[in-house]
Amino acid sequence: MPWKEVSIMSERKEFVTLAVSSDTADVRELCRRFEVSAPTAYKWLRRYQLHGEAGLADLSRRPHHSPRRTPAEVERAILEVRDRHSAWGARKLRAWLLAHGYERMPSPSTITAILKRNGRIDASESSKHTAWQRFERQAPNELWQMDFKGHFVMSQGGRCHPLTVLDDHSRFALGVQACDNELTETVQQRLTSIFRCYGLPDRMLMDNGSPWGTQYEHGYTPLTVWLMTLGIDFGHGRPYHPQTQGKDERFHRTLKAEVLQGRNFTDLTQCQAAFDQWRPIYNLERPHQALSMEPPASRYHVSHKTFPETLAPPEYGPGDLVRRVQDKGDISFKGRTFIVGRAFRGSSVALRPTTTDGVWNVFFYSHPITQVDLTEPDQDA
Repeated sequence: MPWKEVSIMSERKEFVTLAVSSDTADVRELCRRFEVSAPTAYKWLRRYQLHGEAGLADLSRRPHHSPRRTPAEVERAILEVRDRHSAWGARKLRAWLLAHGYERMPSPSTITAILKRNGRIDASESSKHTAWQRFERQAPNELWQMDFKGHFVMSQGGRCHPLTVLDDHSRFALGVQACDNELTETVQQRLTSIFRCYGLPDRMLMDNGSPWGTQYEHGYTPLTVWLMTLGIDFGHGRPYHPQTQGKDERFHRTLKAEVLQGRNFTDLTQCQAAFDQWRPIYNLERPHQALSMEPPASRYHVSHKTFPETLAPPEYGPGDLVRRVQDKGDISFKGRTFIVGRAFRGSSVALRPTTTDGVWNVFFYSHPITQVDLTEPDQDA
């Protein structure tokens, strides 16, 4: 019979103490009283004689050799990479290690077990993450998503407003900029440096907030007007539907988990240094689940449309009727005044007739921006 489960060590200690207390001790009688078999009793006596009290503890039942167990050096590598990138899950870790010289890696489920066994996974936190299937553009630079990550206080005063720009097709992070405000001039300056490096996209997607939102008449702002002068189309996400910019929203979660969470930044310089250190890891190394565990750089190339250092004035056709936008955002046409938007003041726009009598399209460069209807009552200037 086995030892009693209550205080097994004390039972064994008492047994061997009684058994070796005198040369005349009746071991078999002790076995009967302690309800253990003779082979078991003699086993513990031998261990006690060889190792003392420590010999009474159970030995590990783990086999001396386990061919299916993950090698210790592989487990160490998994844990080392996880410690450097604490927000990476099993699939990302496996893909990164395979790409960096490890020929054989355990399955993602085994890696997850290794992380849990070594205290690297919080079960309650991991249950919050769900994979989403999202539509993407067919090629790089067809669409860039742009937004501000929520601002945060710095210890030396002021707030950091991280400006992020992401390529829709590849998820390549074109810019993570530490800004001290969300003004048009700041965004335009940061975008200029990005455009100089990566070229111009076909289109940009933004939300409805400042400085690119729709607080101006007809939904145009000085920033979106500037984008149009560069030949860049743009769009806004649906109000109160952040999933319209789902990739940038997901990118912000990654930025928070891998850079911002748990850190206290002193100033913008330190913030930018952290962003600059992390962005190459995200773009060049970090496996992305939506990209078959390849990093974003594997699917990105720079735009063939270069940034023009000098903006050319708009060129309109010989049949276009050109008008200059006044300070109040209005134009004069056919003896009438029409509002096209203050964001265009000082610029030239072209009017072209539509197939509807009395209705004209208004163009800024190649972009249709509004219509004027001569059949409606006068607008207020």
